[in-house]
Amino acid sequence: MDKGTFIVVSAPSGTGKSSICKRFLQAYPEIQFSVSYTTRLPRPGEVNGKDYFFISREEFQKRRKQGDFAESAENYGNLYGTSIRAMKESLAKGTTVLLDIEPRGAKKIKENFRGGAFVFILPPSREELLKRLEGRGHESAEIIRARYDRAESELKEISWYDYVIFNDDLETAVHQLSSIYIAQRCKRSKLQTKIKKFMNK
Repeated sequence: MDKGTFIVVSAPSGTGKSSICKRFLQAYPEIQFSVSYTTRLPRPGEVNGKDYFFISREEFQKRRKQGDFAESAENYGNLYGTSIRAMKESLAKGTTVLLDIEPRGAKKIKENFRGGAFVFILPPSREELLKRLEGRGHESAEIIRARYDRAESELKEISWYDYVIFNDDLETAVHQLSSIYIAQRCKRSKLQTKIKKFMNK
């Protein structure tokens, strides 16, 4: 069996990344979403093991020290990490894995795993980004400003990503991400077993 591949999606807060990923996964149920570990508390409606693995800060630090994470980072006082074991097992099975992680974590994945597609999602404009952040309604002006400043910093990482999607329209953005996935599946390097079987007939 040919090894699987992965798609890493990153974006500043307020870009609509979660909505795009959710619709994308609904369209392609064969894709496995990489469930991250986090030390933050669950939000209403979130399910342990589906949205995140919610663990204590002590447990997280223990796992990180043991080398359990392919990448890990701290955001707004909470720790997040991707299981290196789960990642390797999924790829070995030939599965496509979708990772929703920020640029620092994405860069670590790029260092630890070959191949894959790295996608950065942007809003139509900086003004629209600020508008979306302010429209959330449940965060203070201080947190909104911190998220916007963080977004400005993350924008500098675009240069090493493979693809950029502007989220002007949700349906279009999902279609573009789907096109990247289909292109990944058609790479010669991902079809060696089928090609060999075909050539030997």
